[in-house]
Amino acid sequence: MQEIRNYTMNFGPQHPAAHGVLRLVLEMDGETVVRVDPHIGLLHRGTEKLAESKPFNQSIGYMDRLDYVSMMCNEHGYVRAIETLLGIEAPVRAQYIRTMFDEITRILNHLMWIGSNALDLGAMAVFLYAFREREELMDVYEAVSGARMHATYYRPGGVYRDLPDRMPQYKESPWHKGSDLKRINAAREGSMLDFIDEFTRVFPSRVDEYEELLTNNRIWKQRTVGIGVVSPEMARAWGMTGPMLRGSGVEWDLRKKQPYAAYAEMDFDIPVGVNGDCYDRYLVRVEEMRQSNRIIKQCVDWLRANPGPVMVKNFKVAPPSRAEMKESMEALIHHFKLFTEGYGVPAGEAYCAVEAPKGEFGVYLVSDGANKPFRVHVRAPDFAHLSSMDAVAKGHMLADVVAIIGTYDIVLGDIDR
Repeated sequence: MQEIRNYTMNFGPQHPAAHGVLRLVLEMDGETVVRVDPHIGLLHRGTEKLAESKPFNQSIGYMDRLDYVSMMCNEHGYVRAIETLLGIEAPVRAQYIRTMFDEITRILNHLMWIGSNALDLGAMAVFLYAFREREELMDVYEAVSGARMHATYYRPGGVYRDLPDRMPQYKESPWHKGSDLKRINAAREGSMLDFIDEFTRVFPSRVDEYEELLTNNRIWKQRTVGIGVVSPEMARAWGMTGPMLRGSGVEWDLRKKQPYAAYAEMDFDIPVGVNGDCYDRYLVRVEEMRQSNRIIKQCVDWLRANPGPVMVKNFKVAPPSRAEMKESMEALIHHFKLFTEGYGVPAGEAYCAVEAPKGEFGVYLVSDGANKPFRVHVRAPDFAHLSSMDAVAKGHMLADVVAIIGTYDIVLGDIDR
């Protein structure tokens, strides 16, 4: 009788339920997964080493490109590490703006996740619904920074500039004209805060629409319930954070446990799962979008009532205004020095973490007193999550691997940095 042996199968390298070039080498017994070996290194761009070769401010944009669905949250971790070493703190208004944009970024991430994960498991409509709201928030990114994705908006000592008084409006085109043009521009007549306020009013009903398509859908539940179960003990052992950890019932969130920016002033809840499976991780992220909406609304109300500076008044780290440069030669010199040499950061080390959409995103920064970091190391949540793939996927069917990777919500730029 001929011996039947396991066979090896390449899953990738391409984008199978993952943002970036992922290759899984699967050992299969028929349709059952026996072993998973994640291969990374196909995307490597040496972000940490690049950051060590440039002045501190010039590496903020590299952080956007690590997890390119959680852009401003990545900036926040890096900027906080620099501020810790410099011994400075952003003005209160800048802290509220950062908090608001961290939560806008969380919604952007989860919209991309729910749309792409549903698409991976065969549901197409959700992707189109999610991108409807995503476009509106990308417009907010663009209006405040000039870029739709890689914003480089956070700066040591605050943010690049205050919120604009006007939102860009759609112009007449073959796709938008007449009454339709008036309708889509209705929320854009006022300030950015007016636009975001209107978004927070409408968004809960939009989340209801996603849930109507998925939450009680029997096919969706067949593909996710009981699949990829991660126990609380396993989640802790693998260093999981974010929805991966909270989906297993562990109530850990840096915004509550180690508050930063304006999170200590915010009223919101931490959603947690019960079973730790793909379905629970889906429910956690859906509820996180609702909680992020609550936080954004609170930030909008505070920002409307409290004008003020958004950058520290320190020419060594913040550029002077055009008016100040016209009046003062010292300000002009500071301007040129800041954008050519940058600034020296006192020798020391700091680790600062933020609750990014995928989990704890931390930056370990070492300075030797020069104008560029001596060492930069990024603690990315995705790397710890992907490491557990073998332990979680073993014993599942091949089709379940797609569902598991999807609810891991990984981005290879973050992993293979």
